[in-house]
Amino acid sequence: MNLLEVRGLKVAFENEKGEDLVVVDGVDLSLESGQTLGLVGESGCGKSVSALSLLRLLPHPAGKILNGSILWKNVDLLSMSSDQIRSIRGKEIGMIFQEPMNALNPSHTIGRQVDEVFLTHREMKQAEAREHTLKMLQKVGIPEPNVRANDYPHQLSGGMRQRIVIAMALACEPDLIIADEPTTALDVTIQAQVLQLMSELQEQSAASLLLITHDLGVVAQTCDEVAVMYGGRIIERAPVSKLFQSPKHAYTRGLLASIPSLTGPVQAKLPVIQGMVPALADLNTGCRFAPRSTHHHEQEWLEVRPPFVEVEENHWVEACPACAVLNKKDLS
Repeated sequence: MNLLEVRGLKVAFENEKGEDLVVVDGVDLSLESGQTLGLVGESGCGKSVSALSLLRLLPHPAGKILNGSILWKNVDLLSMSSDQIRSIRGKEIGMIFQEPMNALNPSHTIGRQVDEVFLTHREMKQAEAREHTLKMLQKVGIPEPNVRANDYPHQLSGGMRQRIVIAMALACEPDLIIADEPTTALDVTIQAQVLQLMSELQEQSAASLLLITHDLGVVAQTCDEVAVMYGGRIIERAPVSKLFQSPKHAYTRGLLASIPSLTGPVQAKLPVIQGMVPALADLNTGCRFAPRSTHHHEQEWLEVRPPFVEVEENHWVEACPACAVLNKKDLS
């Protein structure tokens, strides 16, 4: 049994005209215990919305889950009451947000915010909670935790703030950590330190990790499997080694081609994927990548959603004939 099983997740936001614009369109995801899954794609493809949906943190009332199921330990999170889902957030599933300054309350000290995790989910007394807070701050590499616990978020650097967010997410030793672009706002050196810290803490707790990023270098370094997202859909999923060695979808190949290489000839310019991600209202019902593809698409491929097929063992791709490397059996 998978720890997390997402099936047919469909999420929409209501625009000013009262119309539902679908942001996440029939996403399937699964995570085993101890596994690290990377979810990659350009900004606006639906990665963060998918993550927020898992914990029912979509902005209300604009954001809504239209369809699908989110099975956590074989129980559908979408069927739970608000109190039930709050008992899981932070305790069984921890989330590391993209921008730590937005995730932390500027009017409360660091210590008080980490204390709150233990007070809420472990029902500790204040003194005991503070003791655990100081240990957690030390664990994530905060110097002089007894002093820093009295600081406010604005008194810390970006890297330190992200360590605080990691401390809060891992305080109760959750079974799943969702990390939404955890190093985007940090410089390269601090990025490496934060990724190393997350890897060490995950290994110690044997937690699963859903890592949301646009950085394929980070995926290669940390993940077991990777799912590539475009236009609100998963268009390819495979073990990391398979995806990097033999990408099947044109979009995935474009992403990999745009990564600088340490070997081979030096190029003045890296290859780019032409065009922009279409607006939500302009997305095809068929192949979403068609407007940016260099290959001709028959009209039916624009109107009918391609099936998601297994082209090799545990290597799945959206089977658009113009975009995917397919065998004849894959189209039968």
